[in-house]
Amino acid sequence: MPKNLTWDDADDIGILLSETHPEINPLEVRFTDLHRYVIQLPGFKDDPKKSNEGKLEAIQMAWHTEFLDRTRG
Repeated sequence: MPKNLTWDDADDIGILLSETHPEINPLEVRFTDLHRYVIQLPGFKDDPKKSNEGKLEAIQMAWHTEFLDRTRG
């Protein structure tokens, strides 16, 4: 069974977002949209209200790393 994801799982969420939205450049995503993408992920079980700017930024950067790996390779 997959791990239940929380706001603290930025790297895992970044990988999943990269797989779920491969056409999106994460640096062009507003935090409101990023929040929605995260809470819609299968396996995400944390309270949507527990997010904050720092957690969303960490997720965005993890997603960006995956995006760069995919688009440069």
